[in-house]
Amino acid sequence: MADTNLAGGCQCGDVRYALAGEPMFAAICHCTMYRKAHAAPAVAWAMYQQTQVVFPNKSPKQFESSKDAQRGFCARCGTQISFTASFLPGLIDISIGSLDEPGAITPSLHYRHSKHLSWAEFADDLPRHAELPPFGESEG
Repeated sequence: MADTNLAGGCQCGDVRYALAGEPMFAAICHCTMYRKAHAAPAVAWAMYQQTQVVFPNKSPKQFESSKDAQRGFCARCGTQISFTASFLPGLIDISIGSLDEPGAITPSLHYRHSKHLSWAEFADDLPRHAELPPFGESEG
């Protein structure tokens, strides 16, 4: 699925990160919250254990996007980088678009597809789930 050592960061370079190992999961989300946070029709992200992600200099600034979730972004340029939530303890989603080599990780499915924009259809054969995929189906 991915190279074992990847790096990425924000547009201006203030926030950089290094990833160690394979992501647990990668997907394209069509939910309204991701769409608003990234100002994009959908967002591709990869889930890692927080211990696999290192921010060597500056950590992203956190925005509490809902009661249980925080989105990490660069305070200088605004690049959306991460998502953490109390219902995903010890895990962090990294925006694939913030990777130096975003082609290194390939999402395995779409979810919250019931919210997708009709004019933003992806030309792939990945499974599409109206809401969340069944547990275990997302792996591999």
